Amino acid sequence: MPRPMIGVVLAATGRLAPLGAPLEFVARALPWPADVVLRDSGSTAEGARAATLSLVEAGVRVVVTLGGTATLPAVVDACAEHEVPCVSTTLPWQVFASDRRRPGWAFHFCWGVDDIASVFADLWEHLGPARVVGCVWNDGTQGAALRRWFRPVAAARGHALVDLPYRESSGVVPEVGDVEVVTSAATAADLAAVVRARRPRLVTCSRWLTYPFGVARHGLDGVATIVSWTPEHDHVGGGRTPRDLVRAYEEATGSPWLQPLGLAHALFEVATHAVGAADSTTSVREVLATTRLATMAGVLDWTRGPAPGVATIPLAGGQWRDGDRRDGDNRDGGRREGDRRDGGRPSLVVVDNRRSPLVPVTGELRVG
Repeated sequence: MPRPMIGVVLAATGRLAPLGAPLEFVARALPWPADVVLRDSGSTAEGARAATLSLVEAGVRVVVTLGGTATLPAVVDACAEHEVPCVSTTLPWQVFASDRRRPGWAFHFCWGVDDIASVFADLWEHLGPARVVGCVWNDGTQGAALRRWFRPVAAARGHALVDLPYRESSGVVPEVGDVEVVTSAATAADLAAVVRARRPRLVTCSRWLTYPFGVARHGLDGVATIVSWTPEHDHVGGGRTPRDLVRAYEEATGSPWLQPLGLAHALFEVATHAVGAADSTTSVREVLATTRLATMAGVLDWTRGPAPGVATIPLAGGQWRDGDRRDGDNRDGGRREGDRRDGGRPSLVVVDNRRSPLVPVTGELRVG
């Protein structure tokens, strides 16, 4: 009997290629009870759609993908159009759910924009309640989502949000004024320009600043961000621990782990579970709709999500260190500075886990 085929749409080329590397590693380097077929999106919506159609024509039973504000929806919509189930991650679930024209074929897991707001507000309040926060939000999809779902949550906590819109990668960034806190979803280069103009006491940034590339290059040590997955998370998936997965990835690629690594692994856990459980009377789509599965990314439950086809994962708060030293835990529960050399790589330290207690706190938030 032929093995089922799982299709993968990833960014092997183009601006999103750094995010495609963890998914490609999980797809190619790890054993799965299915045949895996990969296609490159080229980091564009048009390329993502073409890649998906190629997989459909190849006869895959399910497609997996991650990331890309434009590429992920293109994959999901193409799958729905051709009635092939899709499992996706790394796009906040409200953005995913707000534009689904043919529900029932897409199964997504991620955090929400409101979760980002809650974690960031937790971090701002290390400086005290009711902060004035400069919001460096672009005029695109990310900025629209933050204004719609982030702002109400932060405002309800008593924070005054000052909107500082700008056009991404234009070379022109807004003047943040006299504020202690800046929040953003900017590229590393754009955020660095803002910070150079006026160094606030605390900067929180999601999206590109959840990954290490660009942090050291642009001098963004100390920027705080969201944390969805680390080697320290208390999860097991497919018989592997997060530490096992990180070790294998870094040895194979020579690159530092990225947060999407654990989520990419979970994509395959879900997909192989679905194709393995489906039979002549139960479709892959039906299995996914009733799936509750413990994975490398935590327990994913599509039976109780906030919207149809959505499962959620929690976030912690983290902060980038310059890589020369990082905070660490002593065996007796205390913390010490400078306990590990890291070859100059930026290190992501978990500084607040109240919303994601399955990852330990490994350092204290530093503010200016």
